[in-house]
Amino acid sequence: MLSSRAKCTAVRGQSLDEVARRVAARAVQYDSELKNLDTKLRENLSNFRAIEGSIKDTLAELNKSEQRVDYALDTDTPRIREELERSLVVLEELSHKLPRIRSRVADIQSAYNSGRKRARELVNDLVWLNTDFHERWRLIIFTPSAPVSWRWKVIFRLLFGLVLLTFLWIAWVAIRGAYRAHRQRLVWGERLMS
Repeated sequence: MLSSRAKCTAVRGQSLDEVARRVAARAVQYDSELKNLDTKLRENLSNFRAIEGSIKDTLAELNKSEQRVDYALDTDTPRIREELERSLVVLEELSHKLPRIRSRVADIQSAYNSGRKRARELVNDLVWLNTDFHERWRLIIFTPSAPVSWRWKVIFRLLFGLVLLTFLWIAWVAIRGAYRAHRQRLVWGERLMS
């Protein structure tokens, strides 16, 4: 029985050594995991503190901005409303004045246009009066753009026609007489035609 006990102890001793090795390996593994976990925890804690600091800074900025907005709402909003009301009053007044101003501008424009038209007419009259007498006659008789009434144009054209016909008749009589004298062999200067 001793031998079976020694065998058991030996088997147990071997297994005890093996168990001790396993426990030691697990302890080393757990220690390594604890170290990794500790570094990760420190890293995360540092990140958390940085994030917390950023959040606190942002919250402080938001509080300051909120205070500025409240101040602006308390001071600027009433002033803006007053300016808006004044602007609306001025716009209302302008909406009543604008049609009158438009009608006055239209009257001024029509007076200006009629004055400009009258000035052009006067300039054209002055140019007409400053033209030479023969040039005026030529324009009245031969062009439709002469600045005289249609009656004057008719009278001048009739007179021109009568003068032209008279001249042509006299020229015809003279040419006929000269031809007759030539045919009858009359000498000019010795005998006069009768």
